[in-house]
Amino acid sequence: MTDSSPLPRQKLWLAALKPPMYSVAIMPILVGSAAAYGELGVFDPINFAIFLLSAVLILVWENLSNDVFDSETGIDINKAHSLVNLTRKKSLIFAIGNGCLGLGIAGICAIALRQQDPTVLMLILLCCGLGYTYQGPPFRWGYQGLGEILCFISFGPLAVGAAYYSQGQTWSLGSQMAGAIIGITTSLVLFCSHFHQIEDDMIAGKRSPIVRLGTRQGALLLPLLCLLVLALVVLGVGLDYFPTWTLLTLVSLPAAVRLSQHVWRYHDQPTQVSNAKFFAIGFHFWSGMLLGLGLILPTGG
Repeated sequence: MTDSSPLPRQKLWLAALKPPMYSVAIMPILVGSAAAYGELGVFDPINFAIFLLSAVLILVWENLSNDVFDSETGIDINKAHSLVNLTRKKSLIFAIGNGCLGLGIAGICAIALRQQDPTVLMLILLCCGLGYTYQGPPFRWGYQGLGEILCFISFGPLAVGAAYYSQGQTWSLGSQMAGAIIGITTSLVLFCSHFHQIEDDMIAGKRSPIVRLGTRQGALLLPLLCLLVLALVVLGVGLDYFPTWTLLTLVSLPAAVRLSQHVWRYHDQPTQVSNAKFFAIGFHFWSGMLLGLGLILPTGG
């Protein structure tokens, strides 16, 4: 369904900029760095700060470029809070996005130079490449229903692994398992953003998971994915990849329940379910923060 109800321009700008969404850029860096501190006892505050800022800038590029690419397919024609629709200056939005990408990559280059090791840069360039294929021509893999997979890889194992490497210049199975958890919760944010726009997606030929499954099946799948996240934490503790403190992540269960109940209740009502992604961000935030806290507590004090 379309964004048909008029909103004050200030609220449209807030919806277009989506400040809560930037937790999806910050969380992989927090969790990857926490895993490095918990496992290796290392923490470089300069690399951490540069990586956080770079991640936010790269996500700004991702969001702005996606607005531009969607405007070219017509899928956002009824999306009042698209930045392209708000400004009517597609070239400017594209230029700002590319500028943010350049600054973000420059920050990652600085980390690589400090480490005298290009590994982190290579990982983030791969993330950016996957991010481009999501909506960018000629790929537009998001239109084939692959967006959640791309999101999982980029914001999960790759980004968390890069953050871990930026601290310790090594790898671990524990950090990759943490990456899988963050990848799933980040993909849930994207998954939940499809429920209210199923009609526009179908018209534009976008085969999102909700278009393929239908809203009811999607709503039934959602709690199973939330439970998978928490089960992976328990598994990680059982396999001794995570410290016992990471069971704190289970405290985020109420956020998962609220998300699942909200989507189940309104899955076929576009206006009411349009805020589902913010419920998903809540689960993503609390599960990620508690996971990160659990990773560093064993070394605290």
